[in-house]
Amino acid sequence: MNAPLNNAANLMLACVITLIPVIANASTLERVQTGQSLTLGFLPDFAPFSTQEGDKASGYGIDLCLKVVDKVKNELGLPSLQVRYQPLKINEEVDAISTGKVDIVCTPTLATLERRKIVNFSIPIYTAGLSVVVRKNAPAGLLKILNGQVDKTGPAWRASVNRGLANMTYATVAGSVIDRWVRDQLRALGVTVTRVTVEDANAGLKLVANGKADAFFAERMVLTHILDNTYPDKSLVLLDRIFDYSPTAMMVERDDERFRLLVDTALSEMYRSGEIELAYDRHLGGVSDTTRKLFKLYALP
Repeated sequence: MNAPLNNAANLMLACVITLIPVIANASTLERVQTGQSLTLGFLPDFAPFSTQEGDKASGYGIDLCLKVVDKVKNELGLPSLQVRYQPLKINEEVDAISTGKVDIVCTPTLATLERRKIVNFSIPIYTAGLSVVVRKNAPAGLLKILNGQVDKTGPAWRASVNRGLANMTYATVAGSVIDRWVRDQLRALGVTVTRVTVEDANAGLKLVANGKADAFFAERMVLTHILDNTYPDKSLVLLDRIFDYSPTAMMVERDDERFRLLVDTALSEMYRSGEIELAYDRHLGGVSDTTRKLFKLYALP
């Protein structure tokens, strides 16, 4: 008597199993259409770009992603499209996109050639600056080098740099592009130092504050946000020097040009309308003249 029911259940299970590869291999918009939802990936401890708030998220990158959501709703005719927020760990972003765990990573990410082998990126949404934080009472020699005040070349220059940087402990976020940059710079100089890695910027600044590291390198806006909110006593100092600039973008599926075009269209419309400046004002402290010029370069006509 249960045989027909068992057969029906087995048939349904077989159908579901058959559909799994189809769904997995579908384009982003096809998956969204089928599931009636879009999943936004983000780093939960990366304020002011993205931070977790209960089962949702907020921040500059999230604001921009929600504009993409509006574009998807119009494109697919899904006014009731459900938005899901998926927190990710640092260095988990690429796998999250390539496996379909998320449809887009909202936190601004550097589009390296290595990452482009697996995923793709939108037009730039923010220009990151590599900066460094030290203690207020950091050694004068270290400050001089980090501030770029030794500008001569030759053996004397190298000796001065080595004396200023040697026997110090430098911290970076593990596996980050900045971590590789610091490693390569120190290796090129041949300086004997200690390098340590941490999980995130909060942990890196804590090492410096506790005297367990002499300097922590990270993205400037992230450092500014943490210092303003966690170290109001000014015991830690963000140096004025910016070592490098890098355009960052949203991460999307590698071979899905339709979705990438939709994302770039939504972002370009924000650039041209000036709406992106509102997000900048709300989360990043306002737009400079240089940033406005970059907006014109980043927006697609």
